[in-house]
Amino acid sequence: MKHHDFTGILPPQYTGTEIEATASIELSDEIEAKHFFEEVKNRLLYVNNWHEVAGIISARFRVINKDGAEVNRSVTKGDYLKIDIPGPGSTEGDGFDWVSVEELKEVGDENMQSLGFRVRPTNNPGGSKNETAHFYSDEATSNFIITREKLTITAWIVDRNTKPNADVESLTDKIRDTSVGISAIGFFSKLQWQQLANGLVKKATD
Repeated sequence: MKHHDFTGILPPQYTGTEIEATASIELSDEIEAKHFFEEVKNRLLYVNNWHEVAGIISARFRVINKDGAEVNRSVTKGDYLKIDIPGPGSTEGDGFDWVSVEELKEVGDENMQSLGFRVRPTNNPGGSKNETAHFYSDEATSNFIITREKLTITAWIVDRNTKPNADVESLTDKIRDTSVGISAIGFFSKLQWQQLANGLVKKATD
């Protein structure tokens, strides 16, 4: 299915691999659709709860503010996400992978509502080095977009320009980022994002 990025946050695909996951639901009337979109929006923005939304999910995410403090609120532009994936963590990331929230937009009219945010691999805000603490290079982005078009709500998650991070000094991190990055491109991200997309649009009574 072809999706449209009404928010304009999705960058062009120019290198590496693209990974997509999508899920949608059709509601019975416009009032219900608008109400459920707000619920889906809250699920998306409360990143700390993603492991509950997705059910069985391999990684856990925490929102970190600009000052480096963990916060329990909806994510905003300028925040960091601290990611705990299975297996060995990044040495430079203090055992975690890190991304920054570089864009967040919401648009809408009577028949359409859409919200999305984009994250990019970044350095550990509490670290001593200015090097990317993530298994992907900083060319990669993950883009999380939810849209209501009349009665249909869609969750669309897109990784673009994904390549393993080779720009690290630590040999341990270099081996780890290459192996994790390759497996993420091939399987890990697709499975994780599909679980999240499914959970975002799942009705509580389903």
